[in-house]
Amino acid sequence: MTYHPKTYVSVNTDTKNDSSLMMPDAAALMAPTVVQLPEAQAPVRFQHLETMIDPEVATYWCFMKPAGRPSFSPELLADITAMQRGVRQEFARRAQTGATQLKYFVLASRIPGAFSLGGDLALFADRIRAADRSALRHYAHHCIEAVYNNSISFGLPMITVALVQGDALGGGFEAALACNLIVAEKSAKFGLPEVLFNLFPGMGAYSFLSRRLDAVRAERMILSGRTYTAQELHDMGLVDVVAEDGMGELAVRDLIDRHQRRHNAHEAVYQARRRVNPVTLEELLDVTDIWVDAALRLTESDLRRMARLTSAQDRRKCAPNPLSIAAE
Repeated sequence: MTYHPKTYVSVNTDTKNDSSLMMPDAAALMAPTVVQLPEAQAPVRFQHLETMIDPEVATYWCFMKPAGRPSFSPELLADITAMQRGVRQEFARRAQTGATQLKYFVLASRIPGAFSLGGDLALFADRIRAADRSALRHYAHHCIEAVYNNSISFGLPMITVALVQGDALGGGFEAALACNLIVAEKSAKFGLPEVLFNLFPGMGAYSFLSRRLDAVRAERMILSGRTYTAQELHDMGLVDVVAEDGMGELAVRDLIDRHQRRHNAHEAVYQARRRVNPVTLEELLDVTDIWVDAALRLTESDLRRMARLTSAQDRRKCAPNPLSIAAE
């Protein structure tokens, strides 16, 4: 399939009229009285995200570009929350005006060599040493809200796609698993390193992996601490498309181009998947509360190992090599 360059437009969002964090149902979003938006708005410029719409295939692209280490800082999570509200508002605006509706959402990264290395480990260690359950729980619940919204496609008839270029570790892997589809470049690595400092990934890994695989294989992956290649996860059925390095965005566009005529069928199948084998918000929040309890039981030795992983994350600001602390 020949790729033709496409024109992008900036995404217009305004979150001040939307005080809810979680998704209303799609029918409510279609009602003209739910979201009152002006006809024209200045585009929001996120500090830690780059967003754009491809009008030819009605796709909303979101690229993470966190400052500092490539992990889910509170500031990045705040931008993600605002962006998700903006997707819903843009969908509602298009419903009101009769414009071509959004059909796909793509989550990707602008950090070379890294999709995301996961949670804010420095914050974790600081709050664990302070025995600050409230702060840990607030951070974890914020992560869950973002993951859950992606997992239900914002409560809209959209298909969510994770484009993984580089490494998706810990919470980064969980964020990818929450999407309907995963497209990964050949050199991408996936892993759940939390067991290396005596913890487990608490922001969705068990829930999503046990649905896509089974509980035994999910636990085996979580407790192994190893990294997996894109091809290995494709063979397991976790990655949908493996692309040549540097061709990830083209692979996503080609996938969307091929599926355009069957978008309704594909989106309905993903709705059916969620109905038959749901991952509920309540389940995700309960599991992350278990994670908070486990985090507060970590010893100083565990936290030192976490610090070594934090240092490895810091080195990734300029070094796109796979991250491992297994030998340290």
